[in-house]
Amino acid sequence: MEKIIDILHTVNPCSTAFRIFLSLLLGGIIGFERGYHRRAAGLRTHILVCVGSTLTPIIGIYSVAVLGLGGDAMRIGAQVISGIGFLGAGTILVRKHEQVTGLTTAAGLWATASIGLAIGVGFYSAALFGFIAVMITISLLIFLEKKTKRITSYTCYIELTDLYSVNAFYSEIKDLVSSIEIIPPKSGSTDHVGLELKSDSYIEFEKLMQSSLQRKNVAIALPSKSN
Repeated sequence: MEKIIDILHTVNPCSTAFRIFLSLLLGGIIGFERGYHRRAAGLRTHILVCVGSTLTPIIGIYSVAVLGLGGDAMRIGAQVISGIGFLGAGTILVRKHEQVTGLTTAAGLWATASIGLAIGVGFYSAALFGFIAVMITISLLIFLEKKTKRITSYTCYIELTDLYSVNAFYSEIKDLVSSIEIIPPKSGSTDHVGLELKSDSYIEFEKLMQSSLQRKNVAIALPSKSN
């Protein structure tokens, strides 16, 4: 048993394969949960983030411990934390009244990268505990978060026939919505783009639905349950 532990905590083909597999598994579970809730970053994105951040410290440790190259073994891995910001920023959209959405997904990507780094250096217990904490936060605490929101919002799903019309559509309805989020199209068409829109006013929500139904490039316009 001790021999196996020693193997897993040193840089070798077996430990490298184990670390990549573990990062694929943990990152995949987090990504599956995000994808299930139709977030911008889903299964494959989280897997790539976790596996990539796992590889970077392995490369640094291998360069110093095996190849004998000078420098800090964690220098490459340290860039992941700052570098992942550009990917997380792509999931955040600013709304009217300075409201934003996608922060949880962006933070989840950053946390997934940290889990990958922990796996990469062989700190398995930190990776597993971090994974459990992330899953509790994004899947269980969402119910508590919803209870803290006192403002009633009205939600609808709009599916546009092409991606290029999103900006024009948003410019017309931006005063009627409190948040907008791009999600995978429910129709399954790869040429379409899905939008989840929320409005804090029922009157504005009705205007939003009427405006959407009158547009030729709107394939689907469906109201959802109010929060």
